[in-house]
Amino acid sequence: TLKKLSKKLKMTLVIGYPEYTTRGVYNSAMLATPDGKLHNYRKLHLFSREKELFTPGDAEPPVIQTPAGRVGLMICFDWFFPETARILAVKGAQIIAHPSNLVLQWCQRAMFCRCLENAVFAVTANRIGTETRAGRKLRFTGASQVVDTKGEVLTKATEAEEFVGLIDVNVKDADDKQIATL
Repeated sequence: TLKKLSKKLKMTLVIGYPEYTTRGVYNSAMLATPDGKLHNYRKLHLFSREKELFTPGDAEPPVIQTPAGRVGLMICFDWFFPETARILAVKGAQIIAHPSNLVLQWCQRAMFCRCLENAVFAVTANRIGTETRAGRKLRFTGASQVVDTKGEVLTKATEAEEFVGLIDVNVKDADDKQIATL
């Protein structure tokens, strides 16, 4: 379905999903390109009670050449570890795609630093609302955003709204790793 939609829309698409395998269930992200290719990443850094449900990922996050540029994948709590974004930048990512179910309020602000320190763009797509499961209520922090290579927020949702934002960027800006002086 994701391949068909990517081809129909002529867009690179990224989704987060539970990946069921014979070795366990992974918190995964899949990237589809319009040419019909699929790329998968299994979350490395499990948060809190996720460890009771998911198996940790077994490989470094990938960087995929797409029509939109070189896209690196990370998921949710991976943001907390600077090494995740750094690995993606060293592997040549221009854009970090970051599907999330964030419940901590710091991530969106921290992405400023991940983008600035690595000179990459980041797209954090986060959930909104609340969910009660296993007697535990979670409030998702929303505020999906796009951040540029200088740490500037280009577009951002509120904490409670569904949001679609379109931003034109020059992904080649992420290839310039020089620090500009005033």
